[in-house]
Amino acid sequence: MTRKVVRIGVVGAGRGAAYLRAARLDMGLELVAVCDSSERRLANLDLPDGVLRLTDEAELLAQDMDAVVIATYFDAHAPLAVRALRAGFHVLSEITANATMAEGVALCEAVEETGRIYMMGENSAYTDFNQAMTELYASGEIGRVLYAEAEYNHPMPPEAMLRLAPARGHWRNWLPSTYYCTHALGPLMAITDTWPVAVNALSIPAPELGPKEVRINDPGSVILCRMDNDAVFRLFGIRIPGHSNWYRLHGTGGAMENVRGTGYFGPGQVRVWHDPWNCPPDQPTERSFVPAWPDHGATAAGFGHSGADFWVVHHFVEAVRSGRPPFLDVYRSVAMSSVGLLAWRSALADGQSVAVPDFRDPDARGQFRNDHLRAGPDAPDAERLPSSIRGEVEIGRADLERAERFWGELRR
Repeated sequence: MTRKVVRIGVVGAGRGAAYLRAARLDMGLELVAVCDSSERRLANLDLPDGVLRLTDEAELLAQDMDAVVIATYFDAHAPLAVRALRAGFHVLSEITANATMAEGVALCEAVEETGRIYMMGENSAYTDFNQAMTELYASGEIGRVLYAEAEYNHPMPPEAMLRLAPARGHWRNWLPSTYYCTHALGPLMAITDTWPVAVNALSIPAPELGPKEVRINDPGSVILCRMDNDAVFRLFGIRIPGHSNWYRLHGTGGAMENVRGTGYFGPGQVRVWHDPWNCPPDQPTERSFVPAWPDHGATAAGFGHSGADFWVVHHFVEAVRSGRPPFLDVYRSVAMSSVGLLAWRSALADGQSVAVPDFRDPDARGQFRNDHLRAGPDAPDAERLPSSIRGEVEIGRADLERAERFWGELRR
């Protein structure tokens, strides 16, 4: 039987690179158009003949396609996703799903009204070690999860940060410290199939890390999530000195983790251990192994984030072909994104517990239909939250001038 070819348009030429690569391979994708606000970025793309280069999102949504991939700025995904769904397209969105609680409600309702597929590209759930731990958890070897930790902490040099955030108002320069939490929470939800029900958070200010940058946010936070099975998950990130991408889970029958070490993901091993009195008869009390991809290993190896980007595309294409929602469906995507939003409210209240609604329940999510509170320079005063627990942060004149000179060089 011939597989259905999924015709896609990509919005965002930068982060969209993984999807452009996937369209060149035998992954059942055909690239129709790429849309970006920058004509320079579009001109620099190496695209197959016949692929349209567009600067107008409305023109993209007028094309004959099956799906839209949204790879724009972090806080700009939901409105375009809703428009694409209502125009009849399936949607694969980069993180985050929603930048306000009201956007989360609108996104869930758009999926329900249209019956289209929605998936958020939370690639950290699809690293080889997190997929291996998903399989181990499903086997029951460590029992029911009681406590888990996830660290997605990714500091970088000031110049690298300025290159990633090439304007004073760029989202990376103001994003509250809890918002970028899905790379930590997403894998734990995928491994355990649990849902967040409440959050407590503390933000970590560090003014001394600010020189040579133009950030007005805090560099890190700790979030505690109460899950629907009563487990507690601890999430840590995102740019405190000391790189760490690490996941650990403790259950009623044992524990497992990806092994810490040098490099982006450490040595690439999974460690599983049990107390002697709580060890399955066919297992050693402790073992470590290098996980293998469940399939498609050679193809995945050519993709970014150590192959995880391949699996995002693979699962989205399979969902579109089958008509069945992927694991990272709209409800899980909005739930984990909203944890970051609500955790920031907790942090501003010095750790007060905040309930997370069940977005599968129209009545529960309906309470947030008109909740437009958000951080960011474009938010109206009545809806704007500060980007730091220190309040309004002033950027030093010398730092701003240095950044503007650097950005000017980038634009040449």
